Amino acid sequence: MTAQVDFLQVSAFLKSIIEDNANNEELDWINQQEDKLQDNFQLRSFYFTFSSASRFITKKPLTLSEKQKIEANRVRKGFRPQYWNLLQCVRTHLLLILPYEDAEKYVINLTRLHETADIDEQVTLYAALPLLPFPEEMSSRAAVGIRTNITDVFDAIALNNPYPADFLNQAAWNQMVLKAVFMQRPLYEIYGANERSNTELAGMLIDFAHERWAASRKVTPELWQFVGPFLLKSQIADIEKLINGNPLEKEAGLLACSQSNLPEAQRLLDQFTEIKEDISNEKLNWTVIGKKYNETT
Repeated sequence: MTAQVDFLQVSAFLKSIIEDNANNEELDWINQQEDKLQDNFQLRSFYFTFSSASRFITKKPLTLSEKQKIEANRVRKGFRPQYWNLLQCVRTHLLLILPYEDAEKYVINLTRLHETADIDEQVTLYAALPLLPFPEEMSSRAAVGIRTNITDVFDAIALNNPYPADFLNQAAWNQMVLKAVFMQRPLYEIYGANERSNTELAGMLIDFAHERWAASRKVTPELWQFVGPFLLKSQIADIEKLINGNPLEKEAGLLACSQSNLPEAQRLLDQFTEIKEDISNEKLNWTVIGKKYNETT
């Protein structure tokens, strides 16, 4: 079941973040545009305001308190605005002014924005998807977006965004994860990774790893998060290869074993009591491995 969203609550929450992060000149511009659009909404004016926001609002990273981070997850499960900038937040707040009484018209108007958007605008539009009305109707647009080779745009969809886990079908989800591996993105930032893992994806990633190894190239240790729960007896040799690799590969291989019900995987894990204890105590998990790996690459 996907999260239910109260759009007025989301809008008010975004406005509070904006007020905490914007300067007086920026706030004056935002309030003027908000009043103008709410008093007499004109689609052309909305498009112009959305596009021209970059002339008046900076892209400085948002600063959120721990309380605000908790509140963000309450207003929309999985929402992580701490990874946004101020311009993104302002544009998303503006998006929530776009009338949505007519679903078909709303989707058409939002699609037009996507079709004419520059890179920064695309980042906002994709990152904002879980907060907007009719998210199911935009799943095909998101599936198109994950085909991009523009890292910032891809990250806006794939990382720290609950939309893919909630709304992408399995084929699109698998394509997104495989592309994240290929683009060397931080996989630990994919929201809902454990819940959306599947046998087909595990097989695709094993094939990818074999191709990389055959070409004497490295494989991200984060990949095995998506493989562990679906390990086959014939793939234990792959885990043994990891365990005999560098320390991070060894930890990833054993963490994958901890996700598996195979007796062979459990026997491997039992040979390394210290690492097994770290896994049990949550001192070693995929976030820890992901952060370690991405700090060194």
